Amino acid sequence: MRLFEGLSIGISAIRANKMRSLLTMLGIIIGVAAVLAMIAIGDGAKVIVMKDAQKLGGANQFTMYRTWYKQVNGRWSRVRSNEYMEYADVLAIEAECPSVSAVTPRIPEWRGSLIQAADGSETRAGYNGVDATYKIAMDWDLQEGRFITDEDVQNATKICVLGDEVATELFGDRSALGQEIKIAKGSGRYDKWGRRDSKRSTERFTVVGTMVPRGRSLRFGWSYDNLVFIPISTVQERFTGNDRIQDIVVYAHTVEDVPKAIEEVKAVIRKRHRNQDDFIRIFEMRSGMAQLEKISKMIKIALGSIAGFSLLVGGIGIMNMMLVAVSERTREIGLRKALGAKSVNILAQFLMEAVIMCGVGGAIGVGLGMLAGEGMAMLAVKIAKIVPEWPAVISTQWILISVSFSAMIGILFGLYPAIKASSLSPIEALRTE
Repeated sequence: MRLFEGLSIGISAIRANKMRSLLTMLGIIIGVAAVLAMIAIGDGAKVIVMKDAQKLGGANQFTMYRTWYKQVNGRWSRVRSNEYMEYADVLAIEAECPSVSAVTPRIPEWRGSLIQAADGSETRAGYNGVDATYKIAMDWDLQEGRFITDEDVQNATKICVLGDEVATELFGDRSALGQEIKIAKGSGRYDKWGRRDSKRSTERFTVVGTMVPRGRSLRFGWSYDNLVFIPISTVQERFTGNDRIQDIVVYAHTVEDVPKAIEEVKAVIRKRHRNQDDFIRIFEMRSGMAQLEKISKMIKIALGSIAGFSLLVGGIGIMNMMLVAVSERTREIGLRKALGAKSVNILAQFLMEAVIMCGVGGAIGVGLGMLAGEGMAMLAVKIAKIVPEWPAVISTQWILISVSFSAMIGILFGLYPAIKASSLSPIEALRTE
């Protein structure tokens, strides 16, 4: 039997029983739609996590920070080392670590400092002492003006760059360039007796630039838009009063290079600090991402398995309908065999009908799955309320897998009825009333 003839017979059989065919295909439609919708939501979550990591500089980074405690045999003990990180360590890592693409020092103050403009407007925000490499390493664009330069770091100039939230709070729609602000370090803090911190220091800075909006981190909760960026040497001179650096953020060339980069950086630290590295702790962005990805995979597997049962139920429905069709068309089978049709032709005819039914159901399921994915994404935004947008990611790969899988179900569950039809004796079939 020719392919096109088999397709024509199969489509005619489906059209002859439209409602029954639709109800039979319903299991396949729901199964494929459910699989695609779950995958779309799961992959959308992965996109959100990747975007969140990008806000913090990307998954190829890790942060070294000075720690005062370490874990030994399951217990925490105080680190007695007097070593601390300094700017020379940054330069040494840049020069001696081939797996490292960029290094940026940071003196962070995440808690709210009082920041005032000349016209009296004020806000509470944090500040970071950084160098010229920070903007490039973070892949962060300027909204207007310029960023901190090497000359600013060398001369400890009293300039600053504002995050978008700080600029808006202080100056509204006006340009912040050239404006003067005051930063009160320690303002708003109280000691255990309820007295205001007496060690407060206030410094004036000239705004030379503003950054484009970056957004709030889902994982850590803070917003980079609510920060003021100051030359690291200025922070050391005006606020901390020493040459210590609290954090060094290191960027490997790729995510896969991170373990090698960590070993290279530790070797440099040991060489420069009397063979000690226990005074630093390393936080890997990659490890947190790996945990989130594992959770995402588990959710996708669980939801995909549930949706897969719908496909199984749909396949059983296909088998049931094809068995009914064989019973109803017994005389037709006998007549076709009497006219010269071979058993393989009958087998191919009924098998093709099952495949067509599953294929059509799969195609409808793909369209429904896309709509369901978008709907579930909109619902996720309203329920979770953690992101302004939840993307529904449906890849061509998963569409092809879903349609192919539904066609395979047609073959598997249509095979038994097709074999049963092909094995009928023409004489017995023609005798059937």
